[in-house]
Amino acid sequence: MNPYRKRFDAATPFPFECVYRDTKSAQNELPDHFHDWYELVYIYSGQGTFFIDQTFYDAAPGDVFLIPGNTIHRSFPNPDNPKTSTALFFNASLVHTPPLGEAFSYLRCFEQAKRRKAYRLPLSEEDHSALAAWIDHIHAEETGKLPGYRQAVLLRLQQILLLLGRSLHPAGAESEVSSTAPSWMTSILAYIDGHPGSPLGLSQLASQASVTPAHFSRVFKKLTGMNVTEYVTTKRIIRAKELLVESDANVAYIAEQCGFESLPHFHRMFKKLTGTTPSQYKRSEN
Repeated sequence: MNPYRKRFDAATPFPFECVYRDTKSAQNELPDHFHDWYELVYIYSGQGTFFIDQTFYDAAPGDVFLIPGNTIHRSFPNPDNPKTSTALFFNASLVHTPPLGEAFSYLRCFEQAKRRKAYRLPLSEEDHSALAAWIDHIHAEETGKLPGYRQAVLLRLQQILLLLGRSLHPAGAESEVSSTAPSWMTSILAYIDGHPGSPLGLSQLASQASVTPAHFSRVFKKLTGMNVTEYVTTKRIIRAKELLVESDANVAYIAEQCGFESLPHFHRMFKKLTGTTPSQYKRSEN
């Protein structure tokens, strides 16, 4: 199964989408995917498993998941008790504001989640009630479409992000992750993330994990939904996107640093997964 790049309208004047109280079974859940937009998921009921970047979570009612842009993720619903959730998607440009004399960003909660590799955010009962109510307000505004409804949606989104940013816990206080994955699996995912330019074939990774290639491949696919090659390629492209924006290095150097043996292969994979060329992507982000 190829990783799926969820597509949004890049030209929309209002880069926001709400999928409200949606119940997905294993049959209609999206495959592994990533996108440039930020995603917030709130679970109302049911159970399942979330795979986000390097981390596995058992999802339960009341959980809040923060998924930064360009993060591989997938949800695995419980077939006997599928989860119902709301997902809010938005482009970072929507919530960029003047600094107003203080160091604050509406993306603070996502930035911390990415930095700590901790994508589930614990909330108090009071904060849960406020979050659920504001999501309901967003849905009502999008349904009613009264004059200024997009401004109202943006205000509610800002309230949600302000609430989540203020509720951040000190380092080490995040909720525990699921123990579904074996320790060698979590170690390998961290290694792939930190060494995109190293040899990351099935045989090398299985050897490092001290398991057979057949066992490695079977467990990897079961827990992430992707085979090793698909996952490694996607992680390398995500890292290349970061380097294209953050550095002045040329495309050939970035391709080499991200583990691509040839420039044509890098171009082909980059366009396949992002819909654009490396040079076009760099221009669009600068």
